[in-house]
Amino acid sequence: MPIVSIFFGIVIRINFYDHNPPHLHAEHGGREAVFDIRTGALMEGAIPRTATRRVQLWISMHREALLANWDLAYSGEPFLKIPGLEP
Repeated sequence: MPIVSIFFGIVIRINFYDHNPPHLHAEHGGREAVFDIRTGALMEGAIPRTATRRVQLWISMHREALLANWDLAYSGEPFLKIPGLEP
């Protein structure tokens, strides 16, 4: 899965040709969680609480760009990197 962003040790990926609803995969500390892009809700998996809050904040800040990237990835097209949260 291509990397969309990295911040605070959290790696964000969107899988090409993945299933709906629009979602992303967040990896941190050897663990993975899946988040709904539209709502920021945790769909499955688990990462530390602080990382979860950071991912949800980041999603809320970049929702439009993430949904645009989802559409590109779903179509098999390359997408843009999105800036992470600033420390």
